[in-house]
Amino acid sequence: MRTLELDEAALALHERINRTRESYPEHLAVGELFARIAAERPQAIALRYRERELSYAQLNAQANRLAWQLLARGVQTGDVIAVVLPRSPELIVALLAILKAGASYLPIDPAWPEQRIHELFRQTACDCLVGDESARRDPRLSRYRQASLDEAGEDPGNPPLEVAADAIAYINFTSGSTGTPKGVPIPHRGITRLVCNARYARLDENSRLLQMAPVTFDAATFEIWGALLLGGTCVLYPDAFVRASRLQRVLQEQRISVLFLTTALFNTLVDEAPQALAGVDTVLTGGEAHSLRHMAKALALYGTERIVSVYGPTESTTFATFHPVRELREEDTALPIGLPIQNTRVYLVDGGRLCGPGQSGEVCLAGPGLSPGYLGLPESTRERFFECRIGERRERLYRTGDRCYFRTDGALVFQGRMDDQVKINGFRIELGEVAYHLNRHPQVRQSFVTVTEAAHGEKALVAFVVAAAPSCCPQRLRDDLAARLPGYMVPGRIQLCASLPLSATGKIDRRRLLATLQPSGEPAHEHQ
Repeated sequence: MRTLELDEAALALHERINRTRESYPEHLAVGELFARIAAERPQAIALRYRERELSYAQLNAQANRLAWQLLARGVQTGDVIAVVLPRSPELIVALLAILKAGASYLPIDPAWPEQRIHELFRQTACDCLVGDESARRDPRLSRYRQASLDEAGEDPGNPPLEVAADAIAYINFTSGSTGTPKGVPIPHRGITRLVCNARYARLDENSRLLQMAPVTFDAATFEIWGALLLGGTCVLYPDAFVRASRLQRVLQEQRISVLFLTTALFNTLVDEAPQALAGVDTVLTGGEAHSLRHMAKALALYGTERIVSVYGPTESTTFATFHPVRELREEDTALPIGLPIQNTRVYLVDGGRLCGPGQSGEVCLAGPGLSPGYLGLPESTRERFFECRIGERRERLYRTGDRCYFRTDGALVFQGRMDDQVKINGFRIELGEVAYHLNRHPQVRQSFVTVTEAAHGEKALVAFVVAAAPSCCPQRLRDDLAARLPGYMVPGRIQLCASLPLSATGKIDRRRLLATLQPSGEPAHEHQ
């Protein structure tokens, strides 16, 4: 076990900001907690989708039917069940049913390439999925056992399973630098810690949360369970893609009280549809570094009591810190990521030493929101998760790879990644994984993948390629990547070049490469 070096000022600062203990149902699994809410508020509306509504009693009954069906098919505690469903009430029923059956859900996007889908099934030892008619007709999924909601019968009641709070609730996959995605299992306790007695927003039976993120993106964890485990209403966004005018109508008609937006979508709405957010009580935004220009405009539009910046990697169950945006200081060069949320602890570490006021270091996280580690990757787990002693306290820490410094008030200010990992529209992308797949192509000699930023603050991937053959074609390279990677990891532009210029230190000169790009307008915004 490591022991971090520290001085009194550093220890005092961390002890002050880490007084985050709040009561929450730490011994209850999600399914049991939801069943209690349903028993207390059976007629309250749990889900709204277009013209459909499901009460808590109806949602609980439908989830029970599917859970018993899964158990009858031989699903065991700890099994992994894939979910291949579009945003719909059936999706929420499936997630809840899988948890009630003592299993973990694995979100699958049917738009993903076949190779990636099979790789995720392989890594999780998953051989069963819940899908709809499209999934049953999909030849890529024919090798797996399938269950569906329309096979369900009468309501047999809640399954009498005792699911531990530290059992795995779901598995999200993040980008990996070796070309292989990394599975991040999240325990039930991570979810309850995220949404119960929240510091960053008011979440209760009166809350109405909009669910827009794909279930493959960890923001969906907040959007779904932040409503359903507190007795509120989860409103499912009715369309696959977000359009500003449509979103404004949905927010107003559904009286949404709490909303999460990726940084890029927040910037777009502030610029193009500023009235869209006028009636929302709390707007949470994060996923990338914030634009101070857009934040200043938002403060002028919406006041100083409604915007909250949130930060957190998948490995800590969605959110780890928050910063209510009350003002922007003249000296600010970046918006703070703030202070830890409830039942979460943050440490700033540099070279084995705990950082003090004004010092910069790597953000390390602790608390019940942490994943147990990467699925089947013990070396990666040991690299990122470690136990240490901090003063008199023993902690298990997760190294985020993000660099921050302490502001004078103790708030953390983001300075950037310590490696080449980026976030675009909230999706975390390892640039090395994209380059890895590009470099495997026989017509590619060398490649460099980076990020460009448009006026709205929207980021986009761009790749520079040194061809190995005269016939090398950017569109064919994009098509090849699209067969291997999710769409958000495929560069919007691939530019051929004779060579990759180097800086005086021998590194690829990103600035010189970007200077060769021809203007092509802003990237089209596609929300998850």
